[in-house]
Order: sequence, then C-alpha cells, then structure tokens
Amino acid sequence: MIQGRGPKVRRERGRRFVVKPKVCTFCTEKKEIDYKDFAMLRRYVSERGKIEPRRRTGVCGKHQRRLAMAIKRARFIALLPATPIHSRQLGLSGGAHERHIRESQSAETNIPAEKD
Repeated sequence: MIQGRGPKVRRERGRRFVVKPKVCTFCTEKKEIDYKDFAMLRRYVSERGKIEPRRRTGVCGKHQRRLAMAIKRARFIALLPATPIHSRQLGLSGGAHERHIRESQSAETNIPAEKD
C-alpha cells in the first residue's frame, strides 16, 4: 500500500510584507478599453512586446480578454509595435544577417573580416 502525503500546510512564519489584493482598474473606474488608446495599452505590454499576465496587471478575467484583443488589434493596425524596439533599431535578426553586415562594413574600411 502506498502512503501519500497529507494535505499541504501553509506556514505563516516570517512574512516580510502583506500582499494586498489587486483590484481591476477597469471595473472600479468604469473605464472602457479602446484599441486606439495606445498609451493606455502600452502599460499592459512588456518591454519585450508581450502581453502582461493577469497576475502582474491585476485586471479581472473579463477585462484581460478584452485587453488582449485590443492589444492585438492595435498591433495589427500598427499603433503598437509587434516586436521590441531595440531589435528593430539595431537590426538584430540572426547570425547570417549580422555576418553579412560585418563583412560589408569591413570591406568598406579595408579591414579583413572576422572568420566564424
């Protein structure tokens, strides 16, 4: 006979801070989610361009779904970037592309290219 563990007991020792419950700002302030309000939508997108999860944003499930649809719609019509800004500015896309850039730069300055 296999004996399983009993129910897990949460220990309340040494809590350093009290976690206050997050309240949905759209429910409390009666704000509407609009895909054209990219300044508001940007608060719910990470710096890597990903939609932030509910546990981080604190919105309810209903508004998280509406928020995700609004962000996707804003990306589709190019109000929000679909990729992180630094990769678009620097052109970081992969090995072959970067190697081509290094070779073209070294050919312009007459410096031998690095071999990988």
